[in-house]
Amino acid sequence: MALRVTFNGGAGSVTGSEFLVTTENTRVLVDCGIEQGKKFCDTDAAEPFAADPKTLNALIVTHAHLDHIGRIPKLIRDGFTGTIYSTAPTRDLAALILADSVTILAEEAAACGTDPIYHREDVERAFSKWQTVPYHQETPLGDLSFVIRQTGHILGAGSVRIKSSDGSIAFTGDIGHPPSPLIPDWEPITDADALVMDAVYGDRVHEHRADRVAVLQEKLKEAIARGGAILIPAFSLERTQLMLYHLSNFFDEGVLPKIPVFLDSPLAIHVTDLYRKYGNEYFRPEAKDEIRRERDIFSFPFLTMTGSREESEAIAKQQNPKIIIAGAGMSHGGRIGRWETRYLPDPTTTLFIVGYQAPGSPGRLLQENVKKVRINRQEVKIQATIENITGWSGHADRDELVRFAQASLPRTKVIFPSLGEPATARFLAQRIHDYVGVEAVVPSKGESWEIANGKVYKMK
Repeated sequence: MALRVTFNGGAGSVTGSEFLVTTENTRVLVDCGIEQGKKFCDTDAAEPFAADPKTLNALIVTHAHLDHIGRIPKLIRDGFTGTIYSTAPTRDLAALILADSVTILAEEAAACGTDPIYHREDVERAFSKWQTVPYHQETPLGDLSFVIRQTGHILGAGSVRIKSSDGSIAFTGDIGHPPSPLIPDWEPITDADALVMDAVYGDRVHEHRADRVAVLQEKLKEAIARGGAILIPAFSLERTQLMLYHLSNFFDEGVLPKIPVFLDSPLAIHVTDLYRKYGNEYFRPEAKDEIRRERDIFSFPFLTMTGSREESEAIAKQQNPKIIIAGAGMSHGGRIGRWETRYLPDPTTTLFIVGYQAPGSPGRLLQENVKKVRINRQEVKIQATIENITGWSGHADRDELVRFAQASLPRTKVIFPSLGEPATARFLAQRIHDYVGVEAVVPSKGESWEIANGKVYKMK
């Protein structure tokens, strides 16, 4: 039975992942994300879905980042009655991320004079429809079946291969850049006729990847020597846990002076608890061995987790130097804005950028070394040192993506670089064509392709 894929969110953009797979009898959405990097009322978040939610049988989620799950409660609100599938860690992480997003959406909607796109009861209803599946289990779904495999991106993340009796297609979600000290490396997809793959860093190579821990250590030494506050706008999911893991090792080894560290994010604190919960099952073997030896690989004596607003505000009273890890990772929300407003005008401050920054976000502007940036509706003069450490990205770079594409052969006939800026996706498509020797097509939003009799072709 022929498969059809329609490219919705994620075609022509980095965030907002959403792909529709259909046969004559079954309709499945892969991911249901929200566009990030701008205020939600400035995005397409409130727009109707390309596919009527009432007609969908299922939603399969690759991982729990907001740009892959952020519109799920709206899908429920608009009439979806099917089943949601993911790994167990993805479900638990999504519960935290979506509960947190309700508050942020409400605040931004009020500021914009609009209604929130969903409410807390919509989030709760979503999880009444959510089922978990382990990696590598072939799961029936109408006249289709699917399997989830490790992508090495964050805890619980996975690619999704969907097949019918007449063809197959896979969606990578976001592909990690091994080796991670925590998450196992990505697994190849060798059983898909078509592959929709991550292209976020498809035109560049991460610097300092091989020695990123040494670079981070050296830059932290320099930052501490400046004597000011050290700000790390870290994504609550994965990047924060990596920072805590390495800081714990640095302090334990005595390579950094023991200064106060604050994890100033209720969401990141709860996510870290889930990393502890699932570590013994989902981490790579080396990390499991560390847990057995040390019990807690994310903590150290002078780490303070500031969950409440009062605890957070008290950080300002702590003498510098100090390290403040706070969300959001692109500096477009969360508690990091307060600290950036306070400390970025101070030349002794150091700001570490350790992840992807979407175009138009405050984080991208800071990354581009602007002299002023607007944060929390306030213009902030930048006198701090900005350290941009690309080796800490949780996404595969150009060369790793090409290796991933190569590993899909000989089965895969067409590769669709998506979830990337248009120029980046085009660059990766050309490189895959030249280096891997397989057809690579950058899809447009609303475009449909069909897989039948082992062939992949564009619908008119």
